[in-house]
Amino acid sequence: MSYDIDDEKMAAGAAIVEKLGLLSKANPALSDDFRAHTLQTVFGTIWARDGLDLKQRSLITLTTLIALNREHELVLHFRGARNLGIERATIEEVILHVAHYAGWPVAVTASSILEDVWKEMDEEMSK
Repeated sequence: MSYDIDDEKMAAGAAIVEKLGLLSKANPALSDDFRAHTLQTVFGTIWARDGLDLKQRSLITLTTLIALNREHELVLHFRGARNLGIERATIEEVILHVAHYAGWPVAVTASSILEDVWKEMDEEMSK
């Protein structure tokens, strides 16, 4: 069964994913149908809504992923946050804040992932 495509929402979702720079590290194992659903629903509907800008949505997403200890998704969204111009110090402050509500271990993991992502992106930029 395939997903019904809304071209307007797909285009909006694709534009947001492009701004975030998520495609370079996207999971290649996902089916085309799952990718279309993600682009249209998550990014073309939720991320494209009025009320919050992309930086605010990115920080909320990071907070949630840190608290849930979603390591793979943190890699993607730390990259996305940096691509949006969110400073590392801001992300580190989010991690510290989350540590007090979701636990120290998730913050330690997030800090380690942030370090790896920042190094990798610095290397990519220096090429």
